[in-house]
Amino acid sequence: MKALVAGAGGQVGVEMTRLDAPDFRVSGLDRAALDIADAAQVARALDLHAPDIVINCAAYTAVDRAEDDSAQAFAVNAEAVGRLGACCAARGVGIVHFSTDYVFDGEKTGAYAEDDAPRPLGVYGASKLAGEEALREAAPRHVILRVSWVFGRLRRSFVDTILRLAREREELTVVDDQVGAPSPASAIAETVRRMAFPLLERDDLWGTYHFSTTPAVSWCGFAREIVREAVAAGRLPAAPPVRPIGADEWPSRAARPRNSRLDAARLRRSFGIDPPGWRPALREYLESLRAPV
Repeated sequence: MKALVAGAGGQVGVEMTRLDAPDFRVSGLDRAALDIADAAQVARALDLHAPDIVINCAAYTAVDRAEDDSAQAFAVNAEAVGRLGACCAARGVGIVHFSTDYVFDGEKTGAYAEDDAPRPLGVYGASKLAGEEALREAAPRHVILRVSWVFGRLRRSFVDTILRLAREREELTVVDDQVGAPSPASAIAETVRRMAFPLLERDDLWGTYHFSTTPAVSWCGFAREIVREAVAAGRLPAAPPVRPIGADEWPSRAARPRNSRLDAARLRRSFGIDPPGWRPALREYLESLRAPV
């Protein structure tokens, strides 16, 4: 199988390229090599690499900045995704595209299923929802994989922010009334690899899925686990106290969903993929850091 990864410089994109193997050949293109907003570039890349499947990791992810930059957010997350899907469909190429828990408002009591009605709270979520709709219209052979709270080896996620602040401050204050599931980029990439083979064999598997990990946790709970594990791994000299606060005490330009839990039952039923635990991936990431942070 030949996979073409757009947005290969991002957290999930980097992990996808690391899965290159004799039975899963991966060509990764970062934004400098492939701007998905440029239809001519997309067409040339598809014709040159002739992939069996495209994995789109390119996205506008600046949640707060999107509130004042809606045109660019929609250009990348919606319009470009629709054009990419159309280019794939014209060549009979399947596409996997990533969306987000931010398409929901977070008011549901339990975990969100794929068929729950979206209601984004801000521009970023609205742009990602528009991208989902554009892709569904443009490309029948698509997968939309919704993910949440991604962290990985690029050292620019919530994990890395907490490690930096834990080194700089005597106490951390972290939102405790927003709950979700931290998603290791490596686990997301491996899930897509496992999905790819049956997708090319069965047309009934294309559609929308949720990726999730266990257990659900608040941002504050996740921060506490990060500093605890960092001390155990020798990456922090001591764990500063982490004080819980409400989302209304943390100023941000964009509203976030209070409940970001995603139900991954459809992924399990269709592909036999069980939700992984995020703690082992967190420990592995912290162990991989070569020096105290």
